[in-house]
Amino acid sequence: MQPTNKPNTLTIAGSDSGGGAGIQADLKTFHSLGTHGLTAITAVTSQNTRGVTAVHPLPQGHVRSQIDAVFADFPIAAVKTGMLGSAATTRLVATDMRRRQPAWLVVDPVMIATSGARLLDENAIEALIDRLVPLADILTPNLPEAEALLGRSIGRAIDEAGADLLALGARGVLLKGGHAKGNEVIDRYYDETGVTEIRHPRHPFEGHGSGCTLASAVAAHLARGKSPQAAVRAASTWVNKAFGRAWKPGGGAAYVLGH
Repeated sequence: MQPTNKPNTLTIAGSDSGGGAGIQADLKTFHSLGTHGLTAITAVTSQNTRGVTAVHPLPQGHVRSQIDAVFADFPIAAVKTGMLGSAATTRLVATDMRRRQPAWLVVDPVMIATSGARLLDENAIEALIDRLVPLADILTPNLPEAEALLGRSIGRAIDEAGADLLALGARGVLLKGGHAKGNEVIDRYYDETGVTEIRHPRHPFEGHGSGCTLASAVAAHLARGKSPQAAVRAASTWVNKAFGRAWKPGGGAAYVLGH
């Protein structure tokens, strides 16, 4: 029997030696949702369920050569960016995405790890806003990342923040609600038609790599032909189920999602 053809999905992000976030989470998500995962690694991190102990950015030339290699051989249905680490890498990726114009681009503005470790240089935020966000079909910040992008506290003005994030140039914004309080997690998707809320019960533990997983799930669903709004809804629902299958593989407090 011939294997069923799968769409190719590319993640441009950092590696997590603990296997719960970053490239590792993206690949598990791509596979689980029926796509073939490709990678361009931007940095190698030393981390586990307790935290990040070291970050080694890859040279610009090697990041570029990985992107060149996969685009030279594979028809790529969707691209997801995660940890980029520096302004230089952010500009490099933005230049390449503008040149290659993938059918779908999901930008996860990874800035700070769940443990609190900074994963994006402060001077890279400007490059992210000016160069990469305007190319995004869907931008997927959590609340702290949204505040960093907007340069202000959001508080209760969630929909105002959503509109302002959309004004940065992305065609859609998925504002992730995991950092808010309450018995429910409310993800909000904003586009030119308005706002869509996706609600799920809040799980009583910290899920390592949940943001990476949600963004890569959105990319996978886009690659498989769903509309942005349907992809966001399906991805949010799938991640909630992955929380339900989560477990603690290490000695830290963080749970790894059941992809």
